[in-house]
Amino acid sequence: MACRTAGRFGEEVAILAVSKRHPAERIEALHALGQTAFGENYVQEALDKIGRLRHLPIEWHYIGPLQSNKTREAAGHFHWVQTVDRAKIAKRLSDQRPAELPPLNVCVQVNIDREPQKHGVMPEEAEQLARLCAGLPRLRLRGLMCIPRIGSGDHDPSISYRRMADLFRDLKSGGLEMDTLSMGMSADLEAAVTNGSTMVRIGTDLLGPRPVSED
Repeated sequence: MACRTAGRFGEEVAILAVSKRHPAERIEALHALGQTAFGENYVQEALDKIGRLRHLPIEWHYIGPLQSNKTREAAGHFHWVQTVDRAKIAKRLSDQRPAELPPLNVCVQVNIDREPQKHGVMPEEAEQLARLCAGLPRLRLRGLMCIPRIGSGDHDPSISYRRMADLFRDLKSGGLEMDTLSMGMSADLEAAVTNGSTMVRIGTDLLGPRPVSED
């Protein structure tokens, strides 16, 4: 529906099922219905699921903040890391990607609304980090990712998405080969798709309410 409203074809926008806090059994059930790409926010939680579901051809995306001491596990077990936000992380992922695996797909995370509590590079720093990623031997730069400011009475997320789309186009025009603009979640996917998202991250609407954490 969002694609049709935006005048786009459905195949232009991939769906990433956000499976954090959901058990492996629920992921397996959704995979049986045809969903193949799943996003996880916590490395240790994801490693358990990846191990339990290794018999399934799942494409695993890491979409949470990544600490330096977790890059080896991320580089060795995920197909994508969407939250590269500094040079140190990019270099460690490249150095630690196993030689027998294809290059790791990565997105540069952009703090498009400059929120101090959020991860991601500032928009003006995105090109430098993207070019670094594109030049590292064991990484494949795929594009940009953002988590915009939540919509409210004084902020329309569409503004954030338009800025991201402009940045994405500018970097591509500057010679960077990218095909992925990862933005949009259940609450605002229409605005994201209208403004050029190629991948939306959907959790509860696909997998149901998350189990309450015991942390």
